[in-house]
Amino acid sequence: MSYRFDGKVCLITGAASGIGRATAQKMAALGATLSLSDINRDGLAETNTSCGGDKHMTEIADVGSSQACNDLVSATVSRLGRLDFVFNCAGVNPTAYALTETTDAYYDKLMNTNLRGTYNMTRAAIPHLSKAEGGAAIVNTSSMMGLTVAANYAIYCATKFAIVGFTKAMAMELGPKQIRVNAVAPGYIDTPTNAGVVAGPEAMAEQEKKIAIGRFGTAGEVADVVAFLFR
Repeated sequence: MSYRFDGKVCLITGAASGIGRATAQKMAALGATLSLSDINRDGLAETNTSCGGDKHMTEIADVGSSQACNDLVSATVSRLGRLDFVFNCAGVNPTAYALTETTDAYYDKLMNTNLRGTYNMTRAAIPHLSKAEGGAAIVNTSSMMGLTVAANYAIYCATKFAIVGFTKAMAMELGPKQIRVNAVAPGYIDTPTNAGVVAGPEAMAEQEKKIAIGRFGTAGEVADVVAFLFR
């Protein structure tokens, strides 16, 4: 790998596990200083330790709150001196519900975290990213279900399709400010909150039949793509 991120600061939401943790570890290995955020305090501490700990910072923050996102960005810049990259990884994985069985609380939970959280963090970060020497970058987390659909996942699909549209619009809006905006759209990834993983080995085996390479992807493989998009 020929690129490094020494002297750069990367803010990662949803950093306590899965893709967020793997990306934190990847970026730390490539020299970045990290601002790590999640609502899972113990998981966040574990991620920080696995990334070397001392030079990084952690903050408990609910990305569904615009004030929490504003405070997180302000704290990052105050403590680490700058902001170059944002990985909007915080999200809620879906549960299969027919629309008639979907509650307002479930709708609000997915919308507030997956979509509003991406919006809140992006808006808060823009003024600081625009000052980054050599340009800055945002990577948002969509899903294969932001590109295709499945019955009983309407609300999750709605959030992830919206992130694709949001990302494309932000790429056009922020490009002139030298801020690149992209999205990753993971498929079946072996993470602790993946529905198939939670359901157990039989469910995973059924899902693996739908995957061309015959196995789940790994969080590290997604992290490789995110790091590439930051370079």
